[in-house]
Amino acid sequence: MSTFMANAANIERKWYVVDAANKPCGRVAAEVAVLLRGKHKATYTPHVDCGDFVIVVNADKVIWTGKKLEQKFYRHHTGWVGGLKEVKYRTMMEKNPEFVFELAVKGMIPNNVIGRSAMRRLRVYSGPEHKHAAQQPEVFNID
Repeated sequence: MSTFMANAANIERKWYVVDAANKPCGRVAAEVAVLLRGKHKATYTPHVDCGDFVIVVNADKVIWTGKKLEQKFYRHHTGWVGGLKEVKYRTMMEKNPEFVFELAVKGMIPNNVIGRSAMRRLRVYSGPEHKHAAQQPEVFNID
């Protein structure tokens, strides 16, 4: 018996819908990262991008445990001297909850070509509606 090696010709991609309402952000992001990489499949090959498409709904209803909303900051640097910008996570969740969730998933994906192509398959929506009904996504339950 030979070892199976996935390649671009024999990869089957599915669509999944994940409801993030009333679930901790990190736990949902970890499960989404596994789906995007394809690690839940028996045909997983580390050097091949064999993940699935993931639609996350209700990203604005995700739960933050502890005091993260007050104590955690989103930081980025403009590149100029003294250009460090800080925004509290509570403010970011009010303005753009999709970006906050994408940032959480991005931190759990490898920083290489496979990770960038995996992030292109992620769709995040703040409400319960999405526009991908034509792809017939399956509901993926996270307990």
